[in-house]
Amino acid sequence: MKGVSIASIGAIALIATVSTVSQIPGVPSLWQSKSATAQNIKSQPQIQLRLEAEKQVVVKDRQGKQSKNWQPLKGQAVVQPGDVLRYTLTSENKSDRPVKNLTLNQPISKQMVYVLKSVSVTNDAKITYSIDGGRSFVENPTVKVTLPNGKVETQPAPASAYTNIRLQVPLVAVKTTLKATYQTQVR
Repeated sequence: MKGVSIASIGAIALIATVSTVSQIPGVPSLWQSKSATAQNIKSQPQIQLRLEAEKQVVVKDRQGKQSKNWQPLKGQAVVQPGDVLRYTLTSENKSDRPVKNLTLNQPISKQMVYVLKSVSVTNDAKITYSIDGGRSFVENPTVKVTLPNGKVETQPAPASAYTNIRLQVPLVAVKTTLKATYQTQVR
């Protein structure tokens, strides 16, 4: 099966909302582990954002025992359907003031499927998800399914329906770092 270049997986947009609203569109250079800074001109707090990607690699030791490791993706990395990727989003408050109501919205590329319950956050953040392209967010997305008998039932949304992950952090203290990870699988 053909490989898919990370560059063709689709733009990963990263939007940061600090206090009022300031945005950073997806920055392709984040793939090279560089960073961007979100700044609210009104009060001058700075959040440095960094997005990194790793691919899950299964290795066998001499006894044949398998273990899973994470290999950083750099440059024009190639991934195959079925590969699991882990994204790490780091937000560092570089200012001398706390940042209130930080919202991070991470779209899930159409070439990926979100790995359910894979979000991990180092801070007190509310995690919500969208299945409608980021128009609405809820903690547990659901869909209506028509059963064979014609009855309509509400069920948890499948992983393939997830389009965005949103983290809402009430407070990022001075000189602290928020780290969030999540996983996707290449379609």
